[in-house]
Amino acid sequence: MMTRLIPNIFYTSLSDGLDLFVRCLGFKVLYQDKTLAVIERDGAKAHLVESAEFAAKDRPEITIETDTIDELYRELSSRAPEILHPNSRRVEKKPSGAQEFAVRDKTDVCVKFRQW
Repeated sequence: MMTRLIPNIFYTSLSDGLDLFVRCLGFKVLYQDKTLAVIERDGAKAHLVESAEFAAKDRPEITIETDTIDELYRELSSRAPEILHPNSRRVEKKPSGAQEFAVRDKTDVCVKFRQW
């Protein structure tokens, strides 16, 4: 049985990824060495990987589903309003019917939050 898909997110500097996911989004570090950090919050996990080569090739857009989007929006917009995505700064109903907002870090990694 498959239970979870865990993406690798590449950064030129691991500290940029930790800034977004730990400081701004409230993830916890489960493991960290010089080039890898395993992060987790509420069952959502990712691997932050320091690799200038792969960071130059890929700036991902990641979607995290939630069942508390308004609460999450209040928390993140008060903790780090500077990371709210300019095209999705507040919770809005999309044509799909889902409620969404997004954040974007200085390296253009985008994280969307979606509630169906």
